[in-house]
Amino acid sequence: MPEAYDAILADMVAVARDAGALTLEHFRHFRDLEIGIKGPADFVSDADKQSEQLIRKVLLSRYPDWSFTGEEFPPVDGADRDHRWLVDPIDGTTNFINGQHYTISIALRRGNETVCGALYNPVADEMFTAIKGRGAFLDGERLEVSEKTDVGMMAVGTGLPTSNLFTFPGFYSRLEAIRDPIGAVRIVGSSANSCAYVACGRLTGYFEESGLVDWAVGVLLVEEAGGMVTDWWGRGPEVYEKTGCVIVANRATHAYLLDKLKDAPMKNGRHRT
Repeated sequence: MPEAYDAILADMVAVARDAGALTLEHFRHFRDLEIGIKGPADFVSDADKQSEQLIRKVLLSRYPDWSFTGEEFPPVDGADRDHRWLVDPIDGTTNFINGQHYTISIALRRGNETVCGALYNPVADEMFTAIKGRGAFLDGERLEVSEKTDVGMMAVGTGLPTSNLFTFPGFYSRLEAIRDPIGAVRIVGSSANSCAYVACGRLTGYFEESGLVDWAVGVLLVEEAGGMVTDWWGRGPEVYEKTGCVIVANRATHAYLLDKLKDAPMKNGRHRT
């Protein structure tokens, strides 16, 4: 029952705020951070590791049988594998190390569903929360996606892919086709925060190839705010949770992006027909 998650969500919010306080101490000295590189344009700092360690310690002490998957350390498979935490201790590390907004994302999965989540932007002190079936909220205020339907008023978020991503070929020509008729394209720099911006109407839509840990909370926020979520070809979570290719948007922007992205290559190398 959704009501059963109220106390759990309160724990998620509390530990997200604690991780926010910890990371802000590093953030204030971003010019002096020690940075490692995991892959192309994929950075990690001591703050990422400390944030995940803090969140893991608190959640596994509160819920010792549950499982845990984070960005920085190997997963923990508990006695209860049906409940699993998905944690991105700093989503938007490149933003973080350059003194820009980032988020802390904590999702609870039950089986193949995200049942509740907390997404915290420590710089803006914004806490987004959702329980499945109960709506999405920003600091306690209920959210709804934008009602804008005019193509010229659409504001779309995305990221710029590196060449190792399978959606890279042809990306810039697709982006040009998307950009010309609409109001704006914005790169927020955090998949989770981009989704949250769609949920609260700051963006009308968002598309990118990213990972489930990055946007599990964000997808729940958008769905609970009345938005649509599919992969780039209109398919559901059974596909986009594996490929990472998501569109989250209000209805009009979703239709617009589907039309513009339909010729992108699928992961199996074929095109949608």
